[in-house]
Amino acid sequence: MQVKFWGTRGSLPVAQTGATTRKKIARALVAAAGNTLRDEEAAFRFIDNHLDFATGQGYGGATSCVEIDRGDGSFFVCDMGSGLREFGLDAQKRCASGRAPHYSIFLSHLHWDHIMGFPFFVAAFDPEASITIYSGHADAETALRRQQEEISFPVSFDWLRAEFTFVTLEPGRIYDVDGIKVETICQNHSHDSYGFAFDDGQSRIIYSTDSEHKLENPDDKKAFEAFFESADLVICDTMYSLADSVTMKADWGHSSNIIAVDLCHGARAKRLALFHHEPTYSDDAILRMHAETLRYEELTRGETALDVICSYDGLIVDV
Repeated sequence: MQVKFWGTRGSLPVAQTGATTRKKIARALVAAAGNTLRDEEAAFRFIDNHLDFATGQGYGGATSCVEIDRGDGSFFVCDMGSGLREFGLDAQKRCASGRAPHYSIFLSHLHWDHIMGFPFFVAAFDPEASITIYSGHADAETALRRQQEEISFPVSFDWLRAEFTFVTLEPGRIYDVDGIKVETICQNHSHDSYGFAFDDGQSRIIYSTDSEHKLENPDDKKAFEAFFESADLVICDTMYSLADSVTMKADWGHSSNIIAVDLCHGARAKRLALFHHEPTYSDDAILRMHAETLRYEELTRGETALDVICSYDGLIVDV
């Protein structure tokens, strides 16, 4: 399976300001002083080899949307944040090349940053498309219809042309969705949130965002270590620093990079993707958090190392 990150921010989309772009260009020019860059290819090599990620690229600004791509069958998508628009355009190209326009979408919860891309999802307007929305919330259809009401958006849900099916999932059950075993777990978040496990018999992928883990709750730790057990990839809510998550942002429904590492170590997971980045964090701040997480993992690992990556819009991971 291949995991494609179309949106990795939390709470609201982030647009890079002109001042931020200017600062990045200035840094790059200083770093490139004395080098001869004869063409764009040489410039790209310099970016890849000599600039840090925050300067040479950055983490993007779209909200949560992750695709699990098997190359055939229905498209598997986790959440419909603003990154859904780019996913939809890319999927449309693949459908034009012969892929069937069938979509299996898994909603962690119904807060706006996780459904705001739906009104701009091109497949919803395709009469040949079938879209099945899986959620732990029985009111998922209500939330999407309300978002399309005229007071909020000019296109009514009833004007959409795709065939829609809504399925409510229950924690503790294993579902077969187009050949993939899917499990869900209830998470600590306002109006609840649900994490998902996807298992094709060869790889196990966890998508767990908008989930607050209390340090004083050993039952929560035990439950999520079991859910993450031996996962090949855990995409985890790491919105805050540990200090923020247990002090001024306690009970906000999010977790930290430190707790994510601890859970993955306890679960013997192979790889962790930091996800749902705080919208006020700059690319530099996210880069620092990634470096700090790598150091913490090194200091706390047991016999097996945990590979810690930092998700960004456009990242592709083979699992």
